[in-house]
Formats: sequence, C-alpha cells, structure tokens
Amino acid sequence: MDIRGGVTIVTGSATGVGAAAAKLLASKGCNVVINYTKSEAEAKATAAECEALGVGVLLCQADVSKDEDCRRMAKAAFDRWGRIDALINNAGTTQFVNHADLEGLDAEDFHRIYGVNVIGPFQMTRAVAPHMKAAGRGAIVNVSSIAGVMGVGSSIAYTASKGALNTMTLSLARALGPEIRVNTICPGFIQGRWLRGGMGDDAYEAARAAQERNTPLRKAGTPEDMAQAAVWFVEGADLITGEILIVDAGAHLGGAPLIAR
Repeated sequence: MDIRGGVTIVTGSATGVGAAAAKLLASKGCNVVINYTKSEAEAKATAAECEALGVGVLLCQADVSKDEDCRRMAKAAFDRWGRIDALINNAGTTQFVNHADLEGLDAEDFHRIYGVNVIGPFQMTRAVAPHMKAAGRGAIVNVSSIAGVMGVGSSIAYTASKGALNTMTLSLARALGPEIRVNTICPGFIQGRWLRGGMGDDAYEAARAAQERNTPLRKAGTPEDMAQAAVWFVEGADLITGEILIVDAGAHLGGAPLIAR
C-alpha cells in the first residue's frame, strides 16, 4: 500500500510505540490521527513532531473502550480527509500483578483491561471498516504482546486479553477480506516508561540487561523497532493477512526472561 497522502489512525499515540509509529508514518508522507486519553501534553508534542514533517495531523482525545469515542474519532478523520487507509490499534492498559497471586485481580480488573485491549480494537475496527470497504482497501494492525502467545506478562488479565486480541485478529482477517488486511505484532520487552513504571527501576534494568545478554539478537526492543514492524504491515505486506508476528529479538526461543510489553 502506498501510504503517501493517506490517512492512518494510531490509537494510544501520545507516547511509546504509538508515538513512534505516528512519527514513522508522518516521515513517509502519511497524515495521522494522534489519539490519547490523559497524556495531552505528550500527545501535543508528538503531533507537533509529525506536523514538522509536513503532513496533516488530527489530535483526538478518545477512550477506545467507549464505542461512541471510537465512532467519533473515525468520523473526525473521515470528515477531515475523506478517507481512512489504515488503523494501528496500539492503545493498551494493564495491571502489574504476579501470576501466582490469584487474589491480586478481580472481575473489575479483567473488565477494565479487556475494555481497552480487546473491545477497544474491535470497536475501532468496526468504526473504520465501512470507509475502508468503500475505498476497496485498508490495513489494520493490532499491537498485541508476546504475553498472548507465551502466557507471560504483567498479569494474567493482561496475558488473557492479548491472547484474545490475537484470536480476534484471525476472525477479523477472515471477515474483512478481500478489501481489508488485519495483522498483529507481538512485542516482547520494550524499553520505556511502560515497563519501567510497572516493574520498578531495579527489575527493569535487570530485565533489559538479560535481553541484551541472552537473546539471539542481543537486543532489548525499542518503540521504534515495534513501529517499524507495525508500519511494514501497513505499507509492505499487501499479500499478508491474519498474521501474528512476534517481535522480541528471539526471546521466545529461550535464554532470556520473557518480559512482555
């Protein structure tokens, strides 16, 4: 897909992987929707960086767990540009709870995490699909996690939500073809405040060092690494749909602690 002059919505794009994806798209001449829920200052900074690259930017505060917000964001993008070419479902949330601590999570935790990590991508997909179908093409990329493949991660609720997102990718790929491709990336360890804030400085640094020491590629992933994979699915994978791609420097092959996004 030629994305120059196109339009991509990137949810959760104030910081991290979402911000990196938005900036990469902008560098390729693609107009972007920057979405945030609370991080307004960071979202404005990301939007400014994208605008400096010469593309159109729409800043949209929206909670993807709310269907009305998803539909409003899709409508705003279409009203602005008259097209929606791609969607990167990056918004996510978690709660850091040891998997052995079964009392550390309750039903409300599951509902909250599923609301953003599973229902949100479904609602965003539903909101943009009619525009993509009408145009005869579209690409949707879900940002999942190795947690959904290996059963590891910040909590059982998070792991379960990412497993659900992976299987939903397969269902949507079947349902939305031939016009729309739906794929997923599954990051492993990503350097940044998401894991540092949840793990604490000491555990985070130990995990990062283990990734750099023990993975086959000897590297701890960055938001930019994940953005490269996500944007490739948009612009460089015209014959691929229903794919779940692990992006973890080979950590899933063994030899390093499996620390998920």
